[in-house]
Amino acid sequence: MIDVRRAADRYAGGDPGTGITTRHAFSFGSFYDPDNIRFGPVLACNEELLAPGSGFDEHPHSHTEIVTWVVEGELTHRDSTTGHTGTVRPGDVQRLGSGSGARHVERNDGDRPLRFVQTWLAPLAAGGDPTYEVVRGLADGTPYEVPAAGAVLHVRRPGAGERVPVPDAERVYLHVVHGDLRLDGAELGPGDSARITGEKNLEVTAGSPGELLIWELPA
Repeated sequence: MIDVRRAADRYAGGDPGTGITTRHAFSFGSFYDPDNIRFGPVLACNEELLAPGSGFDEHPHSHTEIVTWVVEGELTHRDSTTGHTGTVRPGDVQRLGSGSGARHVERNDGDRPLRFVQTWLAPLAAGGDPTYEVVRGLADGTPYEVPAAGAVLHVRRPGAGERVPVPDAERVYLHVVHGDLRLDGAELGPGDSARITGEKNLEVTAGSPGELLIWELPA
């Protein structure tokens, strides 16, 4: 089964008056849709746009693996629980495992807009100590494992005409960052996504140079 969700179907969140624009793929915050709570361990896939000088002040998380992919600009992250602070740039993967409880700040301290995609995953087991890491310059096709959630992220950047295989996992969540792509006859553009269940031998074909996040998920 392939369930395509369009960018236009994402619902608006954030606080545009303070420079934060968010587009949610799943129930989040004050918005609740009982038929759109999660897909496997994926609890959220948020597209965030932060104006210069804006951001999320210190706030808590628990029992969630939070993976951030910066599309443009620079994300300043400060984690008051584990003591980490730094800047995350395009091509870097950041993961905060909130464990039994963590607090952090996410801001755009730069002079140009910041755009990132953030995926929240439910862990296989709740609790534990918070963890944090950044992988700099993740190469195309290099798997990034999130063992606590039993998930693997594949970041792919196909050229025009290139074909990208979709993992033969029981569940796959695919999010288009850039480009015009085709999946099993369906045309996909920026912000579109596909929730794939029980499919084998699928490929994504790029009509233009693209970038996509492919989550290989447990059953």
